Amino acid sequence: MSRRTFPCAPVALRRYAPLAILAVAGIGFIAAGWHRYVSFSAIADNRVWLCNLAARLGVAAVIGYVAVYAAAVAMSLPGAAALTIAGGFLFGTWLGGGCAVIGATLGATAVFLAARAGFSGLARSAGPRLGKLEAGFAAHAFNYLLALRLVPLFPFWLVNLAPALAGVGTRTFMLATFLGIIPGTFVYASLGNGLRTAVEEPDLGILLRPGVFGPMLGLAGLALVPVCCRRRRRGGR
Repeated sequence: MSRRTFPCAPVALRRYAPLAILAVAGIGFIAAGWHRYVSFSAIADNRVWLCNLAARLGVAAVIGYVAVYAAAVAMSLPGAAALTIAGGFLFGTWLGGGCAVIGATLGATAVFLAARAGFSGLARSAGPRLGKLEAGFAAHAFNYLLALRLVPLFPFWLVNLAPALAGVGTRTFMLATFLGIIPGTFVYASLGNGLRTAVEEPDLGILLRPGVFGPMLGLAGLALVPVCCRRRRRGGR
């Protein structure tokens, strides 16, 4: 029996390789101090250079911005809000916000796929309670995930990992992420667009203001309405 287990070990370890690569890359990025460049102060200090670079490169600048955003999210680096504000600052509300949504979705999907490769089925094997929780989440995955994305109460990286443990499908994850982050992203992009003439430290807590958080909470509630209706028809089971 022991002879059969040894050849499986390298295979099992390879399952965790993608997630380990992202984690090591993120740790290395922070250890090297490069995360300081993904901040509003760094963007503000280099705003003239960044604006000139974006104007000179044109479409290449847009593609580069999406790639940088996706890489930052994939490595779970702090500073996503600053990057979103930078997108609005450099490209305007609509283009900058759209690019940020695409970049965040691609980066989140990379983390999701890496985590699913390593931890798929972990909740089911951990016990009947967690297995039942996994099944319940998977049954209404799109609605639950959309609500989690709309209400920014949980860390973005955590919402990337949890669906992977529950066995959520890739298309469901991408669509719910793409749609769910649109409101908050465009709020920050609009804030960045308004700072083109005078760069001041923005209020990153703007999403928690009642006038902004209230409508987003309402959208999250609407996303859960179908789940509640289905549960009610089934007698709460």
